[in-house]
Amino acid sequence: MATLSTYDTVGIREDLQDAIYDISPTTTPFMSTVGRTKAKATVHEWQTDSLSDVNLANAQVEGADAVSPTLTSTTMNQNWTQISDKVVQVSTTDDVVDKAGRTTETAYQLAKASSELKRDMESILLSDQAGGAGGTGTARTLKAIQTWLTTNVVDAAGAFTEDQLNEAVLEAYQSGGEPSMLLVSPKNKQAVSKFAGIAEQRFQAPSNKPTTIVATADIYMSDFGTLSVVPDRFLDDDVALVLDPSMASVAYLRPFKKTKLAKTGDSEKYMMNVEYTLVVKNEAAHAMISGIV
Repeated sequence: MATLSTYDTVGIREDLQDAIYDISPTTTPFMSTVGRTKAKATVHEWQTDSLSDVNLANAQVEGADAVSPTLTSTTMNQNWTQISDKVVQVSTTDDVVDKAGRTTETAYQLAKASSELKRDMESILLSDQAGGAGGTGTARTLKAIQTWLTTNVVDAAGAFTEDQLNEAVLEAYQSGGEPSMLLVSPKNKQAVSKFAGIAEQRFQAPSNKPTTIVATADIYMSDFGTLSVVPDRFLDDDVALVLDPSMASVAYLRPFKKTKLAKTGDSEKYMMNVEYTLVVKNEAAHAMISGIV
C-alpha cells in the first residue's frame, strides 16, 4: 500500500505568516531634531537682527555730549506654507475580507500613508527647493534649507574632507551660531568616520577575548564644541549640513489630519494632509558644505 504524503494531500492550508515586513526607511532626523512651532497664515514671517560691529575706538572724552547713534532696523524674513497629502481609497469588500498582517486594509494603508507623508516632508525640507507663493492652479512651495543657507557655504569641489568641515564650523561659530549637529547622507557618514576628530572609544574585554576598538562617527570633536554626526537617508550626497538646531523649526499651519472624503461608490476614501513651512531663524547660524563628489 502506497504511503500518502503531503505531495498528494489536498486541502493543506497555506502557511502565510501573520505579519508584513517593510524595510523602507522612515526615520526623519531633521524634523525630529529641529523645533516645532505654529504658523497662522500661508505666508509665515519672522524677524532677525544683529549687533553692530565691535568698535575698538570706543573711548569717550569725559563730560562730552552724547552723540546720536546710528541704529538699524530688524530684517523681515518669510516662507510660504506648503500642502502635502496622501489619498487612500479601499473597496468595502477589501476591508472586510480576512487578510494576514493587518486587521483592516484601510487602517493599514492610512498608517503607511502617514509614514510616506513624513518621508516626503523630510526630503522637501532638506532639498534645494526655491519656494514660491503659488497662484491659481499652482501649488505654494516652501523655501528649503539648502536654499536658505547662503552666508556660510564651503565649496568642496571634490571629496568631503575634515578641513572643509572645520572651516564650515568656524564660519558658523564666528557668525554667532552654536552648531551641534552635522547632518550627512549615509555615504558621507562613512567619510566622516575616517576623520581624525572622531571620538574613539576603547572597551577592555576579558583577558580571554580580544579588545574591541569602536571608532564610529557619532560624535565629532571640533575646536568649537562637539557635533552629533547624524546620517539622513533623504539628504543628497553632494551636501553636508552643519546645523544649530535651536535656530530652525518646522511651522505648521495645519498639523497632520485624516479626513474621510465623500462616498462616491462602493469604497471608502480618506485624505491625509499637512500644511507646513520651514523657519530658519537666522541662516548664518548654520553652514553648508556643497559640491561634494
